[in-house]
Amino acid sequence: MGPALSSIVSSLQRSGTWTNSLIAALTLVGQQLFSSFTFRCPCQAGKNFYYGSAFLVIPALILLAAGYALRSQMWTISRDYCCQCAPPHRRIGLLERKLACLRFFSITGRALVAPLTWLVATLMTGTDYECAASEFATVDPYPVFNNISASKREEILAGFPCSQSAPSDMMLVRDEVVLLHRYQSQMLGWILITLATVLTLVSCCLMRCCSPLNPRQHCYWTTHLRKEKELFEQAAEQHARLLITQRLRKLFGFVPGSEDVKHIRIPSCQDWRDVSAPSLLCVGEDLQGHYSFLGGQADEANEESTAGGIELKP
Repeated sequence: MGPALSSIVSSLQRSGTWTNSLIAALTLVGQQLFSSFTFRCPCQAGKNFYYGSAFLVIPALILLAAGYALRSQMWTISRDYCCQCAPPHRRIGLLERKLACLRFFSITGRALVAPLTWLVATLMTGTDYECAASEFATVDPYPVFNNISASKREEILAGFPCSQSAPSDMMLVRDEVVLLHRYQSQMLGWILITLATVLTLVSCCLMRCCSPLNPRQHCYWTTHLRKEKELFEQAAEQHARLLITQRLRKLFGFVPGSEDVKHIRIPSCQDWRDVSAPSLLCVGEDLQGHYSFLGGQADEANEESTAGGIELKP
């Protein structure tokens, strides 16, 4: 991979285009597999509409909810700006609220990738829409339906998505109705694509125009958030590993991976009870949190940290 291509890939990854494209591709493959193996139109009056609509809408709603739930920034925003039961630790300024709104719109845009892909792929295929709309097809221009009662006509129309359910003298009508439904479904798919494209363009323009940051500041802000998350996770992992190593040495007398083990400690019953109920508390107005891991008592941890930290022995 050349330097230019590497730079392009890196830029796409930072902007989220790479991730969004991967999500769309996986959703498309999943929709095709899901429809091929699970979708079976009941071809019964009163059931087609609900069955076809459920396969069209419900997976999209599930993907939308998952898109929000899997974004850690969404939980941060809801906790800091939306949760009323949380104690007000600090005063939130207008600028910070605007930036939070920008983050929410960005999260919403990414969360909509999967459900929109599902809807577009399903409408382009047309089988779900054909099943849902079969009962409402207009067949008045066809003379073959003139002497058929309304209930019988509804039953025949419901069987159109299943070729074997249509009478032989109505196969031509069935083919024309199916083509009409495929046309309507694909037109709805193209309309959805157009609306999504226009809304994306308008949203990006509005976000840029209404943002309190200029383009350079916005670039720095997004980079700062990304690096802050990366470095915090690295520091948290290292801190947890060192702290757990200290507690394991206190509990067993050695740590995993030690080549020269000279002392082995037998944990007491109280040690095992402490291990069974670990706690990490930092609530209320206490300036110092209470840590109790692997047999370490909360008071003991407080005493060790009064000097500004916990001493980690080699």
